[in-house]
Amino acid sequence: MILTGSEIIKQYDEGRIKIDPFDEKRVNPNSYNLSLHNELLIYTPPKRLEDPFENLFGSYLDVREKPTTARTTIPEEGYILNPGTLYLGRTQERAGSSHFVPVLDGRSSTGRLGIFLHCTAGFGDVGFYGFWTLEIVVVHPIKVYPGMECCQIRFHSVMGDTDIQYNGKYNNADDIQESRLWKEFQ
Repeated sequence: MILTGSEIIKQYDEGRIKIDPFDEKRVNPNSYNLSLHNELLIYTPPKRLEDPFENLFGSYLDVREKPTTARTTIPEEGYILNPGTLYLGRTQERAGSSHFVPVLDGRSSTGRLGIFLHCTAGFGDVGFYGFWTLEIVVVHPIKVYPGMECCQIRFHSVMGDTDIQYNGKYNNADDIQESRLWKEFQ
């Protein structure tokens, strides 16, 4: 079951949901709006191939290697995102729960503009708490701004004990988290 807005407030007040900072004005009927932080990362894969028939771009990421990234800041006057690039951003808020399953989705208003805010990683485990990394892809050039309410988090009740808590490689995230899949190959 999905928690209602009033239940999100109640569970926040009881300490079973954590959102920092919390603003009751951002509570929706079944979710809470989160906002875009002012920094972005992009992957900067090394040039590996000379033959364009092997790889059109001449470079690629290797899932067994720690990826390299470049960081930029979204100024107050906005930043234009371009198609064909995966941008990693994060929420301004830390959010999570040790009692409920948090799930992150883009807002319909951003989706209708062609901004996709997570490609695959919108599901959080019970016990996750931190900044949420956003996997941002756009279908046409679009200007975004720091602090814009871009996504929403909802909370699902669980059946069974919550004694197994998430304590993985992304928990307590204090920055944008690039992929750590490479660690699974070590």
